[in-house]
Amino acid sequence: MKFAWFIARRYLTKGRKNSFISIISMVSILGIAIGVAALIIALSLINGFQNDIRDRILSSSAHIMVTDRFGEGFGDFRGLNRELEKDFPEVKAVMPVVYGTVLVKGATREVAGAVFRGLDLDRKSREPWLTTLDFGRLPANDRELLLGREMALKLNLFAGDSCLIVSPQAALSPLGIMPRFKKFRISGIFRSGLFEFDSGTVISGLGAAQQLFSLKDKVSYLQVNLHDIFSAERVAAAMRLRLGARYAVVTWKELNQSLYSALELEKTVLFFTLTLIIVVASLNIVAGLILLVMQKMKDIGILLSYGTSAAQIRRIFFLQGAVIGILGTTLGVILGLGFCHLANRYELIKVPAEIYQVSFVPFHIGLLDLAAVIAVSLLVSFGATLIPSRKAASVSVVEAVKYE
Repeated sequence: MKFAWFIARRYLTKGRKNSFISIISMVSILGIAIGVAALIIALSLINGFQNDIRDRILSSSAHIMVTDRFGEGFGDFRGLNRELEKDFPEVKAVMPVVYGTVLVKGATREVAGAVFRGLDLDRKSREPWLTTLDFGRLPANDRELLLGREMALKLNLFAGDSCLIVSPQAALSPLGIMPRFKKFRISGIFRSGLFEFDSGTVISGLGAAQQLFSLKDKVSYLQVNLHDIFSAERVAAAMRLRLGARYAVVTWKELNQSLYSALELEKTVLFFTLTLIIVVASLNIVAGLILLVMQKMKDIGILLSYGTSAAQIRRIFFLQGAVIGILGTTLGVILGLGFCHLANRYELIKVPAEIYQVSFVPFHIGLLDLAAVIAVSLLVSFGATLIPSRKAASVSVVEAVKYE
């Protein structure tokens, strides 16, 4: 191995006759580096976007949602709440929720549709973004509510202002059947970080929502949060067996299945597409080594005549291609990780929040993805050396030195 490495290193670094081949080697290293860096950046972008969207969505929704199949809400939610928290150790917290669609009208003519959510705001397990409001405080009574930041900007409303909430549920009045409406005072402005949620959600206490939608002591569903979000499917299956057919149990993956399926498909397509850059760069390795074999035909013949085995000749040219592949992969990893670090630190890539739900593109480097990129790059690079190394080992001693 030392002998093969000594010859391979001299062929890579010594001699003026190798200048053209050295240029090809440098192009191969650069091509592999660009391919590896592009793969790392692309996969990190998809991972970062997917993780950021998932975290923002789950910060404002349930990991598991338990609903009554009849759709009229259920009044025995307190007993079911205690049962879920007691019997399932994976459960972090259970929050009763009342929700419905409403219209929100401020002092101006602007009107916006919204989802009105009633939560038990006295619980310590409430959403973390409710503990740090942008302005104001949590509702203190059934006449106060919280408004999403984007909706507050759209309707020109601030903490301390009043707004009118109109529910589509019919109410009987002296003038006939009319929509139900109620005036609320805005106690605070919240921001979850998810544009769609902040621009279309109103939050109040549980009692205020029950009064508005005439649910009395019922709730719409139970919001179950877990210690580990990736155990949702297993826990949901156990809950379905325990609760029976009366209740519907839906996980966060099922609620957002189309979004995550699209992201996973995009990630797979990007991986195989950008791998072609590495494959193209590896062709330069093949070309460079074949040219080197042709140039070093006499040297190969002399080595064979002195007793060097065909396996050692193959090893010499394999090591040259392996060095090119390792250098290109290492450089690509450094470039890719460096770009991701700078992009996250300085938020280099800005995007419209109203379209992508985030203000800048986050990059998250997955260890498994990084290992897969390195493995594919080295595999392609090493595979590119097989044809030239076999050609070198098949050189005839007589043909190589007969003119010397």
